[in-house]
Amino acid sequence: MSVSVSDLADSRAATDALLRTLSAGRGRPRAVAGFLRLAAGRSLAQATFRPRAVGQLTALHSVLLAAAPDRAGVTWVTASWTLGVLHLGLLERRDRLALADVFTLLRGNLPALAAGAGRWSGLLAVALDFADGRTARRRGTVSPFGEHADSIADAAFWTWLALRHEPGRTVRLAAVGAWLLPVAAVTADAVRAGRMPERPRPVLLRPAAALQLLLAVRHLRRRSPAAPAG
Repeated sequence: MSVSVSDLADSRAATDALLRTLSAGRGRPRAVAGFLRLAAGRSLAQATFRPRAVGQLTALHSVLLAAAPDRAGVTWVTASWTLGVLHLGLLERRDRLALADVFTLLRGNLPALAAGAGRWSGLLAVALDFADGRTARRRGTVSPFGEHADSIADAAFWTWLALRHEPGRTVRLAAVGAWLLPVAAVTADAVRAGRMPERPRPVLLRPAAALQLLLAVRHLRRRSPAAPAG
């Protein structure tokens, strides 16, 4: 299946067009290779059109790299930068990151920093989450890039916090169910249907928000990071 220029006019149409190539190929190696080739080509083009956003991403992640205490942190920050650059098309009509996007990226990279293991990291993540949403709404900078980065940052930070520092097996399983399983389900549905699904509305995310507060408070009350129970 070919992808026309008109299909790539905006982020949703472009994503749907790319997913249709994957869905139509039913996961065959040739279809997967074609999908990756088209996706890489679009990502490169979108990054080229937005040099200021690339510069902002690079500057922010350079600071984070300097603050990463170990190789695992460096790998985490590098992956974050790569994902950011590959998804700049989701900025749509904007050519730069907004302040809300910076808050989101900082939250998603807390596990890469020494502060991520600190007792206050959960509450810091909640504060950054509140700040990015409030800032985006007040400044009118809501975008698909920010929305999807927000979902990924939530899944990355809270699942990491639960699996790395939460001793309760039930709470760890709840975290996987709240963040990792929805990401897997949405991805599978997108590939099957050949289109980008709608992002869940906030009313559906309230149980996850309550779990965030629970994890943050439990982490704050610990004297030191706890190893997961066996």
